[in-house]
Amino acid sequence: MANVFAFVESRGGDVRKAGLEAVSAARQIADQTGGGEVHALLAGAPGIAAQASRLAEVGADVVYVVEHAGLAQYDAESLAATAAERIRAGGYRAAVFSATAQGKDLSPRVAAKLRAPLAPDATAIAVEGDAIVVRHPMYTGKVIGALAITASPALLSVRLGAVPAQPNAKAGRVETIQPAADPGASKVRVVELREGNKGKIDLGEAAVIVAGGRGLKAPENFKLVEELADSFGNAAVGATRAVTDEGWRPHSDQIGQTGRVVSPELYVAVGISGAIQHLAGMRTSKTIVAINKDKEAPIFKVADYGIVGDVFEIVPALTQAVRAAKAAH
Repeated sequence: MANVFAFVESRGGDVRKAGLEAVSAARQIADQTGGGEVHALLAGAPGIAAQASRLAEVGADVVYVVEHAGLAQYDAESLAATAAERIRAGGYRAAVFSATAQGKDLSPRVAAKLRAPLAPDATAIAVEGDAIVVRHPMYTGKVIGALAITASPALLSVRLGAVPAQPNAKAGRVETIQPAADPGASKVRVVELREGNKGKIDLGEAAVIVAGGRGLKAPENFKLVEELADSFGNAAVGATRAVTDEGWRPHSDQIGQTGRVVSPELYVAVGISGAIQHLAGMRTSKTIVAINKDKEAPIFKVADYGIVGDVFEIVPALTQAVRAAKAAH
């Protein structure tokens, strides 16, 4: 039986979805290695401790809380020192981070301090014998590599959506600790945060995603996807790699092995054939609706509901129906 560590990202006093998923991934590893405990590290400005109960809901047995005014913004040096100290003291089998921009900066720092192996950008995790096996895309998504780590602690970062946060209530005992390095003494500090695409719903946080593929035939036809997403009121717009490579949509919209891995409540695929690389990025969605004129398209093999027909006729009708249904309520 071995305990597992999870670093929990927060922003603006709230735990991010990526943080909840890191705890769930740690819970998965702990359960597969004999049912040990999950210890989460939650750091932020004073008041962040109020978020500890959310971590208990997804599997944290213990939540180490670090509250400091200097941690209102991301502080790489202080957080890396604190995480490394906690991992070293805890003797964990594994330590889980998020494969976000922040996690990709933090996890290598911690690995270097611990002289420990790091498996980045995991899309799947399993325990096989004495090894923690991490699978992640390589060579621009052409192959999936498997890294088997037998050393402890094994550090890994998990792609957003790869391991969805699952209810798994634990005690969530809170222990307050001090930062291992003073945030005010860091050589690098955040001076300003500018929100990109203000008002745009992040793919990783969206409950509903409407994604388009080459079946839309031209970039201007993505207006159909945008209008359908808008009709739901809380939806984000995604795209396939083929579409982003053509320049029809920004690469930040790309879903798949070399893009974002998502797991929304509802995923609507419009004109997407379903290449294996794209399916790897969305197949864990709770409900999948596919719209394609080719009834043999691979997307239908993973879809819960399929509509065979012309997207230029079906999508406007679906948009109208969604708006009418929302208006009726």
